[in-house]
Amino acid sequence: MITKSPVQGLAGQTHRLFEQVYDYILNRIESGEWKAHDKLPSVRSLAQELNVHRLTVFKAYQLLKQNGKVYVKDKSGYFVHPDCSLAAEHLDDPIISSYFLKHHLSEIHEAPVTYYSTAIDMFRYQGARIIPVDIGPDGYHLEQVEVYMKQYKPRLFYMNPTFQNPTGYIVPSEQRKKLVELAEQYRCLLVEDDPFRDIYFGQEPPSPLFIYDTAGCAIYIRSFSKYVAPGLRIAVVACRPVLMKTLLTAKSLFDNGTPLLNQKIFLHYFFSSRLQQHLKKLRIALHIRKQMMEEELASTDWKWMGPKGGLNLWVKLPDTISMDLLLAKSLEQSLSFVPGAICDPLKELTSWIRLSYSYVNEQQLREGVKRLVDLYQSLIAK
Repeated sequence: MITKSPVQGLAGQTHRLFEQVYDYILNRIESGEWKAHDKLPSVRSLAQELNVHRLTVFKAYQLLKQNGKVYVKDKSGYFVHPDCSLAAEHLDDPIISSYFLKHHLSEIHEAPVTYYSTAIDMFRYQGARIIPVDIGPDGYHLEQVEVYMKQYKPRLFYMNPTFQNPTGYIVPSEQRKKLVELAEQYRCLLVEDDPFRDIYFGQEPPSPLFIYDTAGCAIYIRSFSKYVAPGLRIAVVACRPVLMKTLLTAKSLFDNGTPLLNQKIFLHYFFSSRLQQHLKKLRIALHIRKQMMEEELASTDWKWMGPKGGLNLWVKLPDTISMDLLLAKSLEQSLSFVPGAICDPLKELTSWIRLSYSYVNEQQLREGVKRLVDLYQSLIAK
């Protein structure tokens, strides 16, 4: 999948690209993510992260330097100017911070991984302060969630609790009820992103958090592109009327509305028996591919927990090789995976990878996994 960098398509078209990079860096400084005298990413690394030319990043840094936002140490790089970060000292108070910056959102974000790196980039570009919360095979640590809600008073909790991408974890029903109660108590908006609900291999997943919401503190987003057509770009948003009015206004300003013809065509298909037949066959096919991938990995010392649905396997490799090296060598052989660090706001999951079993057929999948394992073995043998 090709995704836009966080500085492309988010600012107005009248802004030059280096100015968008300038705004991106400044937002992260003013939000307190980069503090006084912190060393900033090198021109090369930031250009790679944002998928832009190094000259673009260099021009942005020069403008920041000219405006007194950063300073330079010879042969050491760029650092945050202390005068620029003074305002960020007050951002520890989330009520102040949520209004101090024009687009700031104080947020709790699930961790150790998040749905897509694009979500992380978009939140950061808008000036969000991302606060990770642990998620595991049994769901969230609710005590930690409540402590963070008390401490940080987040405005938004973005989550992917059903076959979470990339882990495949499921947040149980009792936790979903409790999360809604906590959101009501601490006035935090829950945003549930749910694109994999129909891709289950046994028992249906728990109901969305939205069904427990009576106070207007939850927004439910469900996409159909994953199992109908990637280019369909039709989703459903469900929330209480107090939130819907604002969302409708925002959407009309953003894209002037989804084409009515596309919606009517899909609506007819959605309520047809053909869709249910398609989903039944798709679940069987994906379950077979998941099992096939696990069979090919069984001879390795890699670790994973077989998901009960979704499209991916979340795998931990021994700390014996750089994932960047493994990915680079894999791409040379037309193999690909998602490094865990891309899915982690803190960039700490350096020994994890996401393997997808949804794209290629069974023969290609088996051959590809074998080649990946062989490549890994050859690299650690050197």
